[in-house]
Amino acid sequence: MLNGHLWLGVLGSMALIVICITGILLNHKRPLGLIPEVEKPGAQPLVGALSLDEFAARAREAVAPGGEPPEVDRMDVRPSDGLVKVRFDDRVVTEVTLSLATGSVLHLGERNDVFLEKLHSGEIFGDRGILISDAAAVLLMLLLLTGYWLWLYPRRRI
Repeated sequence: MLNGHLWLGVLGSMALIVICITGILLNHKRPLGLIPEVEKPGAQPLVGALSLDEFAARAREAVAPGGEPPEVDRMDVRPSDGLVKVRFDDRVVTEVTLSLATGSVLHLGERNDVFLEKLHSGEIFGDRGILISDAAAVLLMLLLLTGYWLWLYPRRRI
């Protein structure tokens, strides 16, 4: 039992260290300057806003005026902030922030935290990486349980 506990700890520790470090960095991504600071226009109703297609078209035009923009990866609509964020699936993970009320471009730039998010979740290595991240979580639980057992069991007999 001790040998299994030891080797589970050795194997799981590498993934857990990466998950811990990236989690800490993600918790402090704003002060570290990993995400852009965008002036928030304030709450805006969805009624009367442009369609998602129109927001995507305006973001594409901002990224590649007259050219071929990358594919849209995701869109984040935030009525409480009056923003629509359009993230593209390109090498540098470009994001365009638009005003929900007018559709005007408020910010265009890179999202430097996406790499950390994907590394943290294991997504950067594809489906296999996500499973490795899940396995690290299961290993942590096993280590905790076997560690408690190894500590408690000898004391139970006394």
